[in-house]
Amino acid sequence: MAMLSAAKNAMRSLGSTATFSRMLHASPGSKKIVGVFYKANEYASLNPKFVGCVEGSLGIRDWLESQGHQYIVTDDKEGPNCELEKHIHDMHVLITTPFHPAYVTEERIKKAKNLQLLLTAGIGSDHVDLKAAAEAGLTVAEVTGSNVVSVAEDELMRILILVRNFIPGYLQVIKGDWNVAGISYRAYDLEDKTVGTVGAGRIGKLLLQRLKPFNCNLLYHDRIKMEPALEKEIGAKFEEDLDAMLPKCDIIVINMPLTEKTRGMFNKEKIGKLKKGVLIVNNARGAIMDTQAVADACSSGHIAGYSGDVWYPQPAPKDHPWRYMPNQAMTPHISGTTIDAQLRYAAGVKDMLDCYFKGQEFPAQNYIVKEGKLASQYQ
Repeated sequence: MAMLSAAKNAMRSLGSTATFSRMLHASPGSKKIVGVFYKANEYASLNPKFVGCVEGSLGIRDWLESQGHQYIVTDDKEGPNCELEKHIHDMHVLITTPFHPAYVTEERIKKAKNLQLLLTAGIGSDHVDLKAAAEAGLTVAEVTGSNVVSVAEDELMRILILVRNFIPGYLQVIKGDWNVAGISYRAYDLEDKTVGTVGAGRIGKLLLQRLKPFNCNLLYHDRIKMEPALEKEIGAKFEEDLDAMLPKCDIIVINMPLTEKTRGMFNKEKIGKLKKGVLIVNNARGAIMDTQAVADACSSGHIAGYSGDVWYPQPAPKDHPWRYMPNQAMTPHISGTTIDAQLRYAAGVKDMLDCYFKGQEFPAQNYIVKEGKLASQYQ
């Protein structure tokens, strides 16, 4: 048995080495690059900087085609007869985006015999089966930092929208109503409220910094404690025990990646630990939450308000319960795809493609899967 196990490990090691050798360097010649983005339709021509859509194609079409590469761009990503499926077998690079995710499953990876590189135009590569990508010897990378400011600003906006009970007031105006009491009975100041972020990476830290002038009580839970100087500058307190932090918070913000460990983390039991009347902002990933548990808690009033731009799946089906639950301020996935963010992640994708063509390394922080290993945040 020991000999058999050793043989299997040796074969696995040899297979990995072979795939990694093709992964690290683009072979000479034309490459087939496929991009999957949302379609802008009539909005495409309204802003020349609108590059994150199908029509804008990240602004790299002329550059790629001038070098002899083939660039296919589509929004059609679902089902066996979609446009993406037609190109899986012979594409070398797939560019995806969290805002209109092409789910790169193990099945799709097995079909993609020429595939070497998966790039995320933005941040968050959980739409890729990362374990399958690692086992296949693929490189997965994203444009780290490209939209952290965009998302942090959006989170702050959503906190204020929920705290001040803004949506009902806006709807009154639209409907021609005027009922101050119907808004003010549950509108509060943000000052002196306790805000806790579950996850304090790049976005979480930026949010805490932006909350400091509001004179909130700031808490954070993360696998890594901040440097003491930064913690003191922000005025945030580290909470090692998440379950101990949750009932202290008036507002909870989700700022962690979607992993096997965090998928469905906020289920009925975890939500039950939250303070009654809590407000939740989630711009991280919809699948971190138990969909029905959130809807039920909003209906019962245990969650007094829920806002975010992330759903599972995406686009959200018309019968998704979050569309119809009370006290929600949901939008499509928009926080990280501002025009400014689009320009940053388009430039980042172009830079990584250029490195790929030249056989050069990407910036270290951009790797999500490299040489069979997952980045620490996904382990």
